[in-house]
Amino acid sequence: MREKLALTVVVAVFLCACSEKARQVDAYDPARDYFSFANTEQFVTTRLALDLLVDFEARELRGSATLFMQRLDPDAMDIVLDTRDLDIAGAHVLLADDVATAADYRFGDSDNIRGTPLIVHLPEAAAGATEFRLQLQYKTSPESTALQWLPPELTAGGKHPLMFSQSQAIHARSWVPLQDTPAVRITYEAEIRTPPDLLAVMSANNDPLTPRDGEYQFEMPQPIPSYLLAVAVGNIFFAPLGEQAGVYAEPELLDASVFEFADTQEMLDQAEILFGPYEWGRYDLLVLPPSFPYGGMENPRLSFITPSLLAGDRSLVSVIAHELAHSWSGNLVTNATWRDGWLNEGMTSYLESRLMEVIYDKARVDEERVLSYQELLLDLETVPLNMQALAPRLDVGDPDDFQGTIHYSKGQLFLQFLENAFGRDAFDRFLFTYFDTFAFQTITTERFLDYLDENLLQEDSSTVSRADAEEWLCQPGLPDDAPVPTSQTLDDAKALAAAWAEGKIDITEIPIANWSPQATVHFINSLPAELDSDQLTTLDEGLGFSDTRNAEIGRTWFIQVAKRRYTPAYEKLERHLNRFGRGRLIAPVYTALAQNGTDLELARSMFATTRGAYHPLTEASIARVLDAEGIGSK
Repeated sequence: MREKLALTVVVAVFLCACSEKARQVDAYDPARDYFSFANTEQFVTTRLALDLLVDFEARELRGSATLFMQRLDPDAMDIVLDTRDLDIAGAHVLLADDVATAADYRFGDSDNIRGTPLIVHLPEAAAGATEFRLQLQYKTSPESTALQWLPPELTAGGKHPLMFSQSQAIHARSWVPLQDTPAVRITYEAEIRTPPDLLAVMSANNDPLTPRDGEYQFEMPQPIPSYLLAVAVGNIFFAPLGEQAGVYAEPELLDASVFEFADTQEMLDQAEILFGPYEWGRYDLLVLPPSFPYGGMENPRLSFITPSLLAGDRSLVSVIAHELAHSWSGNLVTNATWRDGWLNEGMTSYLESRLMEVIYDKARVDEERVLSYQELLLDLETVPLNMQALAPRLDVGDPDDFQGTIHYSKGQLFLQFLENAFGRDAFDRFLFTYFDTFAFQTITTERFLDYLDENLLQEDSSTVSRADAEEWLCQPGLPDDAPVPTSQTLDDAKALAAAWAEGKIDITEIPIANWSPQATVHFINSLPAELDSDQLTTLDEGLGFSDTRNAEIGRTWFIQVAKRRYTPAYEKLERHLNRFGRGRLIAPVYTALAQNGTDLELARSMFATTRGAYHPLTEASIARVLDAEGIGSK
């Protein structure tokens, strides 16, 4: 997933269990997923079969989920699954003879974050079975945190409804009853029934030539973690981008998407050279409506993508490189728990930058590295020390709040540090064997550290010790020898911001038409705090920031507009908040309004007007900010 959001405060005791001594401090187990109820030490799911009807009028999925299970504990008779707001209508166990035997089930106590455990008691007929199927009849709630049901007026075409899922981090349980933890990998198959004029796609083997008949079959033969389960249904069509790559979108967005993402096949070809074989068959994109809450979601075989990337100049396609890179880091080798998420996002951010160097050029990538580094430094000023380690103690809080720059940018810096220390060729060989060794497995930070130590740190020429690596993984902040990215083009943009503010150059002398969006973002962020309203007007009218088509430039400008209370741009700021639903693009703008000392109520009013068009995840995160006690007094 490509999204770097500031971490909210999580109350936890700092502990990184990179050593046996640390593990013995208390009962905290770094290998345990504290955000799942599932008793995976007793039962494990190997395969999932879904048979679901998509009902747009009721805003629900209904049908059955069949879990192919193995018993690990011969004495265990109760299976505990993860659910959230699911209506369970029946449970049956099927043994080798295919005879279905009813099973008793009940719900346990609900938790605000984790949902509600579903406890299924196996019938006596299954007492000695080591393998069996558990079939659950169920339907979802219209309030499912994973599913967004869009009426026609919120789609590009305006004539057909659209539904899509977002399962990461722990939202698969709100549309499928299952063991919702990245520690368990499953293959799956599905039959999805829809209105006959709509197309269903999944994170599985989508056939670009499939007839639109309302009945769609899918298979995912490679085992995936539950957070990569994905489905979408709408008036969507396909266009090829190469032999293995293509894009799905509403017809109104298809041509723009083909142009914007034309380099996808080249990215895939180069990624295989860098990282090893692509193990997933096709790599397609699905461009969703603006309410999609993230830049992208790496659902295997079909990445979900925000339309905010359609800038018309291919300037924001690093998100595509990021989601593609997840095909190795995250999808192929998966973090065992959400505390190990840096193995997913930090590794992917590093691979993204390497891939972008090949497809485009190093100067462009250096600009993005600098901007990411600066966002990380800003977050380190506010993120609690106990959450600044790459692999902190994580047994309370909400994993949705743990998708911040620590995992992304600090993780990327750690890998860049290793590349600098061992040389690119040696580090590439390490990565190649790492992906091959752990393919289709889940691993903890401790397992990665052991593998790193055995295969790189112990080389005779190594200048990096295990203790050095543990500092990155287990300590707050950045080590003293952390690499600091630089960019001459961004330095030039910063210098021009200062020169213009001091009256040394005219607005017409700022060559913004020749800049990358990253340079423009840096220019805006480098403007002195003391600019008055007339200067901001000159800037906006001369450079057109409030009318930009580029979502990242708009985000950066409107954050400054809100912080500086530049009210002449408030109307277009509100238009920006209404245009996008991606959390990265709008949440910081709401926050800046709420925290400027005057506009908290205005922010709440704007949010009340448009919150119904946002995805539940985006809506909840913004509501937490605007409802925070005392935020308007800062």
